[in-house]
Amino acid sequence: MKYVFLALAVWGSIHPMAYFIQWFNANGYDLMAMVDAWHVNAATSGLVWDLTIAAVALTLWVIWEAVQKRDWLRLIAIPATFCIGVSCGLPLYLYLRMRRG
Repeated sequence: MKYVFLALAVWGSIHPMAYFIQWFNANGYDLMAMVDAWHVNAATSGLVWDLTIAAVALTLWVIWEAVQKRDWLRLIAIPATFCIGVSCGLPLYLYLRMRRG
């Protein structure tokens, strides 16, 4: 199962990033313009908040378990979550969590 999570982490980094790069190429490399585009209507704002809350919950879980288990490698799931997305950070964390088992 851990390799399924690793594959999902790779997919979760490549697939969304392809859309981000496409958007940046079409609209310029302006992060604030992208944030504005995320809030173009109520549906997209809802998705942004849904993913933000999921990212915060995942971050708290990662930190708590990393401290409990003293497994600091798990913390790389946090920048993966906020720099790429929950679609990468969550399966990456699940892979890291299972790698010793």
